[in-house]
Amino acid sequence: MGLAYPDFMDTIVPVNTAPWASVNTDKQLAEVTAQLAADPEWHGGRYYGKGGAKGALTDNRVATLKRYGMDDNLKARYPDPAERDKVIREAAAAWAAKWDAHSLIILRRALLGFDARPEFAKIKAKVLYILCRSDALFPPKIAPDVIDALKAAGVEARFFELDSDLGHSSSGPEHAKWSPVLREFLAPVMATVA
Repeated sequence: MGLAYPDFMDTIVPVNTAPWASVNTDKQLAEVTAQLAADPEWHGGRYYGKGGAKGALTDNRVATLKRYGMDDNLKARYPDPAERDKVIREAAAAWAAKWDAHSLIILRRALLGFDARPEFAKIKAKVLYILCRSDALFPPKIAPDVIDALKAAGVEARFFELDSDLGHSSSGPEHAKWSPVLREFLAPVMATVA
């Protein structure tokens, strides 16, 4: 949004993400597509009213949640691995029930080659960049380079590290840990609206 509509954005708050798709490849897109196609409910992608490949979506989401660190995050509450797997599978199934399989493919395609860094100079908004200490997908070690690149492009930017063991999934459950920083960051903009 900050690149496509710079005049409409006063602030940008990217959380647990990066301005490039470092983990998405053609191979991963092919693997996701093959996983969905192997589901008996896929029907060549014409699955509406026929189930929607929810089994494959659930399996995909289980792997994603584990990659996000959910298994480790649940160990204190659920020491039994089978119990943790059940909780993760239930969360994945709830997600899959609301998700469209084609959207997963479209998002993967959109991420191929995505890199916003060359266009940072288009950004007119102030940026508050938030990453979680335990996020394996977007670790805080990437923040200095992102902030330096934003500043070099003339963007006012700052970074906040969220202290959480919840990894990539931390932003929602741990909102109380970063909402004071967000409120302070947004206060000048909110004052002009009031």
